[in-house]
Amino acid sequence: MIYIWLNLVPILIATALGLMIGGAYRTLFGPHARVSGSTLLVITLGEFWLAAILAGALILAPDKASPWVMAVGSAIVIWAGFVLPSILVTERHRALPWSAVLGDCGYWLVTMVVQAVAMKLIGLVPPPISVP
Repeated sequence: MIYIWLNLVPILIATALGLMIGGAYRTLFGPHARVSGSTLLVITLGEFWLAAILAGALILAPDKASPWVMAVGSAIVIWAGFVLPSILVTERHRALPWSAVLGDCGYWLVTMVVQAVAMKLIGLVPPPISVP
């Protein structure tokens, strides 16, 4: 997990972008109730962790295509493989309307692509390789 410390600035910037996108999404489409401090803390930690995981995927992405295709593609693959099904299953199980479910899925897709682009533009540092 040293890569998180080495890339703390890009990850924090990606976190801030995710929070801004989330704030705009909530303002436009979500409930307009005030968010408590503890809820905001959980949201921030979750955004940070997802950005950190995405950073790790970007660092490890193979060079099978252009770096930009791999960056955006990694975000889309992680979204399609983990985020999308988690939201679909959880929110439909809770009987939320399809409009809310699809909106949340779209929010996360946009957020992850924006975060990947931001971290790619800033640059990420791979962890040092230790040889025994």
